[in-house]
Amino acid sequence: MTNDMSNPNKQRTRGVLLVNLGSPESTDVGDVRTYLREFLTDPRVLDNPAPIRHAVVNLFILPSRPKDSAEAYEKIWTEEGSPLIVISERVTELLRERVDVPVELAMRYGNPSVKSALRKLASMGVDDLFVIPLYPHYAMSSYETAVAKVKDELAKLPFRMDLTFQPPFYDDPAYIDALVDSAKEYLEQDYDHVLFSYHGVPERHIKKGDPSGCYCLQTADCCRKKNPVHGMCYRHQVHATTWAFADKAGIPPEKYSLTFQSRLGRDPWLTPYTDKTLERMPSKGIKKLVVMSPAFVSDCLETIEELGMEGREDFLEAGGEEFHLVPCLNDHPKWIDVLEKFVREFEEGALVDEHPVIPQP
Repeated sequence: MTNDMSNPNKQRTRGVLLVNLGSPESTDVGDVRTYLREFLTDPRVLDNPAPIRHAVVNLFILPSRPKDSAEAYEKIWTEEGSPLIVISERVTELLRERVDVPVELAMRYGNPSVKSALRKLASMGVDDLFVIPLYPHYAMSSYETAVAKVKDELAKLPFRMDLTFQPPFYDDPAYIDALVDSAKEYLEQDYDHVLFSYHGVPERHIKKGDPSGCYCLQTADCCRKKNPVHGMCYRHQVHATTWAFADKAGIPPEKYSLTFQSRLGRDPWLTPYTDKTLERMPSKGIKKLVVMSPAFVSDCLETIEELGMEGREDFLEAGGEEFHLVPCLNDHPKWIDVLEKFVREFEEGALVDEHPVIPQP
C-alpha cells in the first residue's frame, strides 16, 4: 500500500500516525449528532447502498439517537474531555518519548482529523509514513475504514508519502503478553468465569471477507480450521486472541467464554450477545465475573458505560455478586512497548503489508 515517489534515491524521512476511532467534540446533542452522522454514513459501518444508508441514518437514527448517546457520553466524560481522546493523546506522547521519528494522532471520525495529522507530518518533512490503526483485529468497520480513510485523504492532498500499515496484531505474542499483564491483578482474585466481550459486527460483514462463500460461517468450527480468509476474518481473529490469552494466563476452557456487544438494527449479528449472556450467567452458577474487552485498546463509551455500567447492572440484577471490569490497555507500559516494537519493525523493514480493502458501494 504505497505511493510511488519521483526520486527513489532521495533521503527518506519517516513518521508514525496512530489512528483511533474518535469521539464527539462534547456531550452537546448537536456535537453528538455530527459525530454519529459521520460515523454511520461510512459505507464500511452501514454497508447498504448509499440511498438506503442515508435514509436510515437521517430518518430513523439521527432524530432520536443523539440525545440518548449524549446522555451516555455525559456519564463517562471527564474534566479533560472524552476518555478515548485523552487516553489516545497520552499514548501518543509516551510513544514519542520512545522513538526518534515524528508521531501524530488522528481519529477516523471527528478530531484530530486524518487530514490535519497528515499535514502536520508533511510539514516535518515526512514522506515515509507508518500508519498504526489502533485495532488489533481486522473488521470493515474499524481497521479497514481507518486504512481507507488515510489513503483517501492523502490522495486529496498536494504531497505524497509512501504508506505502510501495521497489520492486525490480534495474535502478536507481545500484544497478548500486554493483555495478560494488564489483567493480572484481576485473575489473581477468586473468580468463577472470565468473559471476553468484543465489539459486534453484522454477519454479512464477515461473509464479505470471504468472496468464495466456502469458509466463513459455513461450519461451526470455521474459525478453528485454517483457511485462506482468516487474515480478514474478524470472528476468527477475536477467537484467536481469546485462545492465546487463555493459554498464556492458564485459564481452563470451562472458565472463559466469548461474546459480542453493541449491535445495531435487526440484521443478524455475531453471537452470542454480551447483554443476554450477562443476564443468564448467575442462573448457571457464575456469581463472580471478570470481564475484558480486548478489541478496544483505549477505554471508551463501549467499555466504560456499556460494559462497566449497563453490563454490571444487568449481571448484578440477575443475581451476580461480583463484577470486575478489566480496563483496556490504555497507557499500560507493556502496550507502549508493543507500539514501540511495531515502529522498530517498520524501521528495520520487517513488515509485509498485504491486507486488501473490500470495495464498498
